[in-house]
Amino acid sequence: MGPEFRAELLARYGGAEFTPEQIFGYVYAILHAPSYRARYAEFLRIDFPRIPLTEHRADFERLADLGWSLAQIHLMKTLPRSTLGRYRGKGDNSVEKPRYAEAEPAVYINAAQKFAPIPPEIWAFQIGGYQVLDKYLKSRKGRVLTLDEVTQVERIAAALEATIAAMAAINVTYRAAFEAARG
Repeated sequence: MGPEFRAELLARYGGAEFTPEQIFGYVYAILHAPSYRARYAEFLRIDFPRIPLTEHRADFERLADLGWSLAQIHLMKTLPRSTLGRYRGKGDNSVEKPRYAEAEPAVYINAAQKFAPIPPEIWAFQIGGYQVLDKYLKSRKGRVLTLDEVTQVERIAAALEATIAAMAAINVTYRAAFEAARG
């Protein structure tokens, strides 16, 4: 973070300087706001992202807090309790061919063992063009899941659930800050 950026923040918001964590959180929130991603989708594919600054300090601080919380979820430092993705069934824990059964909703790793419930939005959630749970399980195809890997699938499901909720909260704040300013 350069001195010009710090000067811009001080000029715009006045008062005390922001911590590196607050600035990181703000940028992380902006990059995870669905409205921002939709509006700048083409730009994000071809260039470095533009990070707009809010008009009001309170909006900046709220987005910074939301973004920092989301980063802690992504680092799996802070995960809410969840009932998603519990491992069920008897077998040898081998990953044969992961498949999603929307009617249940569950992700089977073989004919008898599954993670459930896994709602469709959790199963379909993508990062970098990959469905997160599908990618994790397919990378273990032909192997036997360890207890740590079973627990990790459960933690990933909880993290995705929390990510979806956090992105919705970020989007509400983002839209209030930027769409109201555009009038």
